[in-house]
Amino acid sequence: MIILTGGAGFIGSCFLAHLNAAGRNDVLIVDSLGSGLKWKNLVDRTYIDIVSKKDFRELMAMGGLDGVEAVVHLGACSATTETDADYLYDNNYQYSVDVAEFAFEQNARFMYASSAATYGAGERGYRDTETSLRPLNMYGYSKHLFDMWVRNQGMEGACVGLKFFNVFGPNEYHKGSMASLVSKAVPQILQTGSVSLFKSNDPAFEDGGQMRDFVYVKDVCRVMQTFLQQPSINGIINLGTGKARTWNDLMRAVFVAMDVEPSISYVHMPEQLSKQYQNYTQADMSTFSNLLPEFRFEELEVTVADYVKGHLLQEWPYY
Repeated sequence: MIILTGGAGFIGSCFLAHLNAAGRNDVLIVDSLGSGLKWKNLVDRTYIDIVSKKDFRELMAMGGLDGVEAVVHLGACSATTETDADYLYDNNYQYSVDVAEFAFEQNARFMYASSAATYGAGERGYRDTETSLRPLNMYGYSKHLFDMWVRNQGMEGACVGLKFFNVFGPNEYHKGSMASLVSKAVPQILQTGSVSLFKSNDPAFEDGGQMRDFVYVKDVCRVMQTFLQQPSINGIINLGTGKARTWNDLMRAVFVAMDVEPSISYVHMPEQLSKQYQNYTQADMSTFSNLLPEFRFEELEVTVADYVKGHLLQEWPYY
């Protein structure tokens, strides 16, 4: 059995699709469907059951789970704007400790989601070997705390932690303001023929010239499936493409995919966001390349076209 926390969420539901395609239907999902449309991420998927985080914590405490082969821990609050530090500490850090200890006790393969938000403004680079980091928000700090717990416990060589950079793709629709700009841009363009980006808050970058390491969720899932199947690969590892691109590049790719003439305007960035805004991220992929030297990420224009044409412009946009 594979336990998949966050299995109804964005990356989790896409990874479930990959597991199903590989013939793995013995998946226990730990998640909350709530009152929104997240349940649609699970249509056409096969799994054992869905349990809440509360019930899962009780099952772990009581020893009520047997035959666990792997625990893939993707469940977290991923809102960089969340300000309830106590909630983030419990949900993203303490809960992760509980899940990790359970996985290690079960001798199960443990893989979890970290984040590029741990790198803060990037003043200390984007090397996954760097431990002295200064996140810009509590979300990033909660992820950094758990990375450090793994390292301090000496478990870095017994599990996989993935520092996700800017992941985008199908099944993110329930994320609202935290969904990728691609998913927000398509309806804007359909309605107005134009899209808005933030003006730069740093003279080193032109408007729309701020850069991110955008990585497609389908590539992410290919990586995760490879790591799950190769227990000899361990460590806290960056997962981006290693190639930063501008927001302007991203939006031009959307316009091309929609066969619409590009029209981009620029608006002022909210002050609160400006204080914790990353103007540049690019994964140092040295560790990854040493572990999976043959793996190739699709180019941004290819992945955006797949997302836009294959999902966002379809009647059923889910993966």
